[in-house]
Amino acid sequence: MKRWMKWALLALLVGLLASSVWRALSSRQAQQATVARLAADRSQPVVELGALDVIEVKSRDMAIGLAISGALKAVNSAIVKARVAGELQDLTVREGDTVKAGQIIARVDPGEYQARVRQAQQLAESAKAQVDIARRAFDNNRSLVDQGFISKTALDTSLASLAAAEASFRAAQAGSEVASKALDDTVLRAPLAGLVSQRLAQPGERVSPEARIVEIVDLSRLELEASLSATESMDLRLGQSAVLQIEGSAKPVNARVVRINPSAVAGSRAVVAYLAVDPAPGLRQGLFAQGVLGTGHLQTLAVPLSAVRTDKPQPYVQLAEKQQVRHQTVELGARGEIDAQAMVAIKGVSENAKVVSGSVGTLRDGTPITLAPAASGK
Repeated sequence: MKRWMKWALLALLVGLLASSVWRALSSRQAQQATVARLAADRSQPVVELGALDVIEVKSRDMAIGLAISGALKAVNSAIVKARVAGELQDLTVREGDTVKAGQIIARVDPGEYQARVRQAQQLAESAKAQVDIARRAFDNNRSLVDQGFISKTALDTSLASLAAAEASFRAAQAGSEVASKALDDTVLRAPLAGLVSQRLAQPGERVSPEARIVEIVDLSRLELEASLSATESMDLRLGQSAVLQIEGSAKPVNARVVRINPSAVAGSRAVVAYLAVDPAPGLRQGLFAQGVLGTGHLQTLAVPLSAVRTDKPQPYVQLAEKQQVRHQTVELGARGEIDAQAMVAIKGVSENAKVVSGSVGTLRDGTPITLAPAASGK
């Protein structure tokens, strides 16, 4: 056999061997992938969803509006301050105590001011005595002038002395009134009825004028100060209603716009609206509130805002179809309220599609599911 034929046969045998090995490896890899997929399918549990875990997408009449938030604030509140300097006494109220309008909250040591009142009263009495002396002298001089015993110049001098004495008496009276007013200011009274929210001083402290003693708030009237952008403020009107969710409260409360600040805030150009909050148990000044201020209505496909997932670059909803979960990217529209629930208009899903509720949490795309039948009442 020729030499080149030997090399050709050898090459052919090597090619056949390599082809057989490649086919065997490919078959083995395909088998491993199939086994892995089947194992994954068997290991992934089936999630059972109840009737409340699935929401059907419907065209709804949604109240649209502006998102608002802020802290609740008492319409009427006051800080009781010291009006005179001295030692603080008889301060017994503490945070949470109820006070009435005009109730004595505390006192400043009145000893010094009582002495000043007595001093001013004595000065006034002395001035009154000088007035009496000057008046008698004037009356005597007038009689002497009428009889021609003294000149009219002497009478004018006595008249000036009388006027000066009367002016001194009036000044002493005014000083007495000022001293009495300072004595009255040693008694600190509640300017309004409400609850003590802060006690800012302690008995025995020496306080100065304008020192803060206690803060009182009236919780019977609360309001929300909502800051809106210049664009949003164009849709703002008196009387518009809002539904607020209060921090820590499970029940929403209603509010309405009662005042709108006529001036924008310098710098941010924001406009502040004041919403009167309906009374409800448990409301306190400072609690955070958020909600939607209604400005109109819109007929659109909408789902609860909590059902929209945002853990991907694009918002999406979890559709329940063909016994599994499918992630569907959606386009969000206007936000609003339906039955005190935050809703959002969406595009990208068809009407009557079933969306997994936000309370279920995030499920992997392709997760097998079963839908529990709805309970029927008799």
